[in-house]
This record gives sequence, structure tokens and C-alpha cells, in this order.
Amino acid sequence: MKRQNLLAQLPQIEKLLSHQDLNPWFHRISRPLVSKICQKTITDARKSLLAGNPASSLTQLIEKINQECNQVYNRRIRRVINATGIILHTNMGRSPLPASIWQEAAMVNTTYSNLEFNLQTGKRGSRGGLVPELLSLLTRAESALVVNNNAAAVFLMLSALAGDKEVIVSRGEQIQIGGGFRIPDILALSGSRLVEVGTTNITTTGDYLSAASPDTAMALSVHPSNFVMAGFTAKPTIAELSSNLPRRVILAVDQGSGVTTEQISGETSIIQHIRDGADLVCFSGDKVLGGPQSGIIVGNGKLLEKMRKHPLMRIFRPGKTILSLLEEFLIRKLNKEESGHTDFILNLPEKELKLKAQKILRGLKRDCFSIVPSTMLAGGGSSPAKSLISWAIKITLNQKAADILKQLRENDPPIIGIIKEDSVHLNTATLLPEDTTHIRNALKLLLPVNKP
Repeated sequence: MKRQNLLAQLPQIEKLLSHQDLNPWFHRISRPLVSKICQKTITDARKSLLAGNPASSLTQLIEKINQECNQVYNRRIRRVINATGIILHTNMGRSPLPASIWQEAAMVNTTYSNLEFNLQTGKRGSRGGLVPELLSLLTRAESALVVNNNAAAVFLMLSALAGDKEVIVSRGEQIQIGGGFRIPDILALSGSRLVEVGTTNITTTGDYLSAASPDTAMALSVHPSNFVMAGFTAKPTIAELSSNLPRRVILAVDQGSGVTTEQISGETSIIQHIRDGADLVCFSGDKVLGGPQSGIIVGNGKLLEKMRKHPLMRIFRPGKTILSLLEEFLIRKLNKEESGHTDFILNLPEKELKLKAQKILRGLKRDCFSIVPSTMLAGGGSSPAKSLISWAIKITLNQKAADILKQLRENDPPIIGIIKEDSVHLNTATLLPEDTTHIRNALKLLLPVNKP
């Protein structure tokens, strides 16, 4: 058949879109996006024909479109099953929020609300609801402020309170975390001038005092996140800095992990930092605290009011969804009705973690799956050097571990495990109650057909 005739026989986009195999993708990724993929597929098919290659059948074209749609769907934000043993996995959304909190906040988010409306005066009110008061009660700080993440909290502190003045930071705390977030870069962007003190492993109170000048606005202590130093190391406590620094120098702490009432090895709580004399403490709301993504700053009321009035606050302020979720979460936490996901998992008895694995494997071929000791981590930069005992399901099949891991990721919902000693391990510490059935069904699919 002549090439021109073959080109004319390429299906119209609407014909492809009407094919029953493509219909399910409309509600998953949208009809316009499926149409875009169809257009690209036909364009590629036309180029292939002009290059002298054989024509693709309709079945082949639909198969290719399905594959492309699936790749796009995998980029959509979806539920996944975290079987890594890292509780606060930043790449998987950190702390899951209880469904009941979403249900309670649903009305505020599906109707109009008094987000910035004073119901007593009938005039414009302040944004935040009860959140600042609840945070003050939780952390025992004078006041509180909420922004959209902890990086914004640090940047707002520096911009509003340090301006073009000096900020003292220990050399051992000038860290870089994920995504290229570097403390020195943030200081530079804020207009502040970094004053380095101490050495990588040793910084003393005297180093801070020697560096303090009339132009010093702040001393910033930074949580090292996943960076750990061991051996010959030393740094002053917040209490020591508070007692010795000139009162005009703001003592700010980037606590990061959000430990309040929880007991986590190697982590100093926000409450303790405030008690020790920190003027300001900032942290993430979606790490150990267990709330929605947010950056929280607590401490001196006058300093926080200055930050609240800064133009950047307009950029960093959270919306009604975050504030309503955080408000409901804090009420429950203060009432001791909710502990936060991380605290709950870290306090689960070891035998319960093993029991999870036993329930999943009940009735399955045990020569393919076994229960092995493992460890779990808090994650999110919290207590990185401290692991706790957990249990994992070890998968032993005549396949490469990477291939098994890929197959699990293709499950619905995707299951994210780890490879350890050339075998796939599914850690039970991070499995939610509703994950159990999905894990069991996925393991059945992994079994060879001759081993039911």
C-alpha cells in the first residue's frame, strides 16, 4: 500500500478517544490529557511511517496510549503503602493525618467560613482561629505564628528580625538538607550577614560571645536534620547561650522536627527550648507533631507580632484547609485524644509489629515469604542515629529484588519496600491498618503460578 494511503488510514483523535480501553483514564488524568497523549501517539506514528517503518495497528496504538497514560498516572499524587520502616518519609508526605480530623474539618472547607471574619463585631478579623492560643498552650510559649512550611518560618524570622544585620551560626550547624536547602544561602537571600563561629566539631559559648557585636541581631541554632556528628564534639546548650548572650541578641532555634510532648532519643523538645530561654523556636507541623504541612514559630510575643506584620507573612500565610486541620488536631492533642502518627508508631509494642506480619502471611507459602527482625527510624531528620526494633516480611523468589520492587510499585495502591541483602523487605512498622489486605493480595500475585 502506498505511504500516502497508510497516512490517511491513521485514526482520528476522536476515534481513539471513543475507544472503550481509554475511557477509564478520563477520570484518572482527565480527558484533555488523554487527548494530548493520543495526539502525540499519532504524530509519532506518522513520523514512523514517513521513515519507512511498518504501520501500527489500532490495537498497537491503543496499547501505546495506555502505557503513556499509565506513566502520566504514576506522576499523580496518589495513596501509597509505606513499607520502608521510615515513619516520617518526606518523599511520601511525612505524617498521615487521621481520617476523623479530615471529616471534622470538611464543613469548613466545603462551605464559607469565618477565616478572617470576626463573628462578634461583624468586621474583618485576624486569620488563625484558635491555632495560636492552642500552640501556646502546647509549647508553653508566649505566642505563636503559623506559615506554610518550616523553611518559610526560618526565612521569615531572618527577614523580619535580622534584616541586613549579623546572624551568628556555628560552623557545625551550617547544613544542607534535601532539595539543596542550605542555611548560608537562606541567610544571604534574607539580607542577613552570616557570622561563622567555632569549628565543624567544636563550638563554645565563648565563640558566640566573641562574635557578638553592636551589629548582631540574632544567634541561630539549627537542628542538624539527618546529619550526625560523633566522637570529639561539643556545643553550648540553649540555656548557656540564653544566660550569656547580650539581651539585644535574639536567640532563635530551628528545632525542625517538631517534638513537643513526645519522648524521642536525641531530640530536645520545643517546650525545653522555651524553658531554657530561647526567644523563638520554629519547627515543622507535619513531622513528629503529626499535623498538616506547616511551619510553626513560637516564643516572644513582641517578636512574633513584628513577624506577623512583615510583608512576607502575606506570602507565607496558610489557607483555611491547613488552619482548620491544624486547629482540630491541636484540640485533640491537648485533650490527649490524639498523639500524632510518629509517637503512636514509636510506642507500639514490638510483638504487635510481628503480629502484623503473621496476619499478612497467614495461609501463604512460607518458603517464599518469611518474617525477619528489622529496624525502624523516626525519619524527617528526627533522631537519625537512633533505630528501634521492628519486623519485616522478607520476599524470597527466583527473581531479581529490583524487579520485585518494581512489580510492587505497579500495584494499586503502590507498595514501597526496600532492598536489603539482595532481598525485598516490607517493614511492618509503617503499615497502616488498611494496608494489610492490599499487602496480602500483592504477595499472592507475586507467587509463581505453580505455587498457589
